[in-house]
Amino acid sequence: MGIRILEATAERVVGTMPVTGNTQPLGLLHGGASCVLAETLGSLGSALHAGPDRITVGIETNATHHRAAAAGQVTGIASLLHGGRSITTYEIVISDEQERRVCTSRLTCMLMDRVPGQGGRGAAT
Repeated sequence: MGIRILEATAERVVGTMPVTGNTQPLGLLHGGASCVLAETLGSLGSALHAGPDRITVGIETNATHHRAAAAGQVTGIASLLHGGRSITTYEIVISDEQERRVCTSRLTCMLMDRVPGQGGRGAAT
């Protein structure tokens, strides 16, 4: 996918993704690729909000595709809308190089305590 993370805090995550290699048959940015970028950014923010001893799993995502992108790269900015103990919600705005909105997405994640022996980041092998 070629996603690059430029900034990452629990409140805001910024990343880029090239259009080339992430297109549908007409040569336009694939809507699914926009969803991957959005979920990647929102999930990273949610994991940072959760902290190292908790896990986060996506439970709902949606996306509205506003315009096509055919070249260059897109930039996604995930902003925390709600950060609780059990739920986070991020709005992710994806824009083209002219700063025109390509996609608006929302991701909600559930936060859980890690169960010992059940894997996840930092789990014993």
